[in-house]
Amino acid sequence: MPKTGESNQLKPNGLGVARILKAARCSIKGFQAAYRHEAAFRQELLLSLVLLPFSFVIASSLANWVALIAVLLLLLLVEVINSAIEALADRISTDLHELLGRAKDLGSSAVFIAFMIVVLVWGESAYSYFVAA
Repeated sequence: MPKTGESNQLKPNGLGVARILKAARCSIKGFQAAYRHEAAFRQELLLSLVLLPFSFVIASSLANWVALIAVLLLLLLVEVINSAIEALADRISTDLHELLGRAKDLGSSAVFIAFMIVVLVWGESAYSYFVAA
């Protein structure tokens, strides 16, 4: 809560629609940075774009299609967070440090888990479409 006499605006990004527009601009800059600086993000984005058309073919229901798309978005989300962790770690220090290395390894593990979720969901859908059908 602001103290008496202080502005109700606690953040410099403004309020209402102006804040939403600034947040959208920041999001676009984040996507651009991920694409420009992160090879893993580009690879996962390409994978997602390649798999997207197949989702319409192999999905057995609307819920299954949503799951196929959601896990691809999850993978991109986790990669963006991992990239943010790596950028912050590198900003702190590029020297070898146990805790910075652990932070990067944990982020990488999160990406691996998200990728395994993609493999499971897409694998089950592909199996149901091609083998069990």
